[in-house]
Amino acid sequence: MNSSAKMEQIEVLRVELEVLKREHRDLDEAIHALQERGSSDMFTIRRLKKQKLQLKDQISRLEDRIFPDIIA
Repeated sequence: MNSSAKMEQIEVLRVELEVLKREHRDLDEAIHALQERGSSDMFTIRRLKKQKLQLKDQISRLEDRIFPDIIA
């Protein structure tokens, strides 16, 4: 893979990363709003928290691909 193609791939990964981070923030805000209301369904909150954790895992995997650990 030439450096130009690799740079394009990294840019695509960065865009995906930003989309996932935005989704993660949106879920966080939705969970917070439901909890503030107090009358929310705990099952719904639990489901949203699970989705948020899955997004966090996806974010971590993408960040590892974009910024690999380099041990000097």
